[in-house]
Amino acid sequence: MTKTRVLNFAVLLAAAFAALPAVYAADFTARDITEQLFKAGDSRPDFSKRNLSDLDLSGVDFKRANLSKADLFGVDFTRANLSDVDFTGAHLDRVIIIGANLDRAQMTGVTMLRPTTISNLDAPQRSDAPSFKGANLKGSKLFGRFSYSDFSGADLSGISVAPASTTGFIENLWRSDLPGPNFDGANLQDANLTYALMRFASLNGTNLKGAILKRADLTGSNLSGADLTNVDLTLADLDGANFTGAKGLDTVKGLSSALNVPKALLVP
Repeated sequence: MTKTRVLNFAVLLAAAFAALPAVYAADFTARDITEQLFKAGDSRPDFSKRNLSDLDLSGVDFKRANLSKADLFGVDFTRANLSDVDFTGAHLDRVIIIGANLDRAQMTGVTMLRPTTISNLDAPQRSDAPSFKGANLKGSKLFGRFSYSDFSGADLSGISVAPASTTGFIENLWRSDLPGPNFDGANLQDANLTYALMRFASLNGTNLKGAILKRADLTGSNLSGADLTNVDLTLADLDGANFTGAKGLDTVKGLSSALNVPKALLVP
């Protein structure tokens, strides 16, 4: 093939690729989003079922927007106001939610796999923790690091934070990492918390009926007044865990195989 023919072929090939639809491109730019939110006034902006993947929307106030069933893969929501936003059925995998406010957000059926929630992996800061106070996460799938996150009063019934692999390993993060979270008054009924690292968790008055905590690490956690009816603690680490006033201790499964039971405060 001559040099001229090679050049012509290259031009044609480039034109052909340019004509292809941008399948993975977001439906809007970050500027489009902020303009629509500004113009919305008191109305609820609707971005449902839209592709907003990989946009930088850090610090944006979403004004209770409708983002149900939206593709939000990799979106940067750092310190964004997402309170009361409707995320029902949305894909939130790999999102950045450092310091984001998701209080009272509707998040039923979402997937949030491997989000970025901290700016310093070696020394997580409480100020970086996203807040999910009063959020509805019923039936959702979460997996990743949620250091110091506030889930108080949230509906987490039927959620799963368990790894995809039955052996408990997935890439370099082998279990959901939730050190120091606040689950006070939350609903975790029938949640799958297998392998979850929940050291020093606050679970005061939490509904854990039927929850699976196999091999979970509850070191130093406070479960005072929690409802543990039919909870599965098989091989869970209970070192220093406080069960004072907990309900349903006589129905707990796997307690005989749990680790460090003598070091736990098991006072019904």
